[in-house]
Amino acid sequence: LLLGDKLNSENLQFGIEGGLNWSNISGFKSKAYAQSFNMGFYFDFKFKKRWGLNTGLLVKSQLGTKNLSQADIEKISSVYYGSDGSYNQVIDYFIVPVLAKYRFTKSIYVEAGPQGGLMYNAWVEYNLKSDQSDNRIRNYNEDQINRIDAGFTIGTGYVLLGGKGFTLGVKYYQGLVNTYKGNSSTQNRSFFVKMNIPIGVGDKKENTNTQNK
Repeated sequence: LLLGDKLNSENLQFGIEGGLNWSNISGFKSKAYAQSFNMGFYFDFKFKKRWGLNTGLLVKSQLGTKNLSQADIEKISSVYYGSDGSYNQVIDYFIVPVLAKYRFTKSIYVEAGPQGGLMYNAWVEYNLKSDQSDNRIRNYNEDQINRIDAGFTIGTGYVLLGGKGFTLGVKYYQGLVNTYKGNSSTQNRSFFVKMNIPIGVGDKKENTNTQNK
């Protein structure tokens, strides 16, 4: 944040990325999507008039799946407490996309490329709600999850203020490696809705106009 105005230039934009994502894991009976919030920072490089590269790091991001069935719980060897509650797999990742970016106009773009993730925490969460209390139990299972996740991302977006303001975008991620050790066809997949907020761009433009006067 402190160096945002120093990093931004004509061919490089730096800022904060935040948003929501809806994820699930293939290979389970449950097809429900788990919702979570994500946040990090991004770098947007401009190479030519229309081509560029978008990368960065989501430091707070979760993938997983929602409403696991009894068969799903048995598949990952977690504890089953009965059918009265709900079971969700939650996985914390550091996520790094490396996306080639093509601009149709100053505001509209598409992007695509590989994405990697580093798992640092994971648990199956059991929730049981009643009139008297809410019960939540976490059974940590990071030893069952492959630490490295990798796949492919495609997306599109719109940059406000003629290509110089906030960015609103959507992305889809498809994992290409197994999420669980020894369980084939268990890949992460997620829809992302994001907002990119450039740091220091407005201040730099204002300072330039002041100097010209």
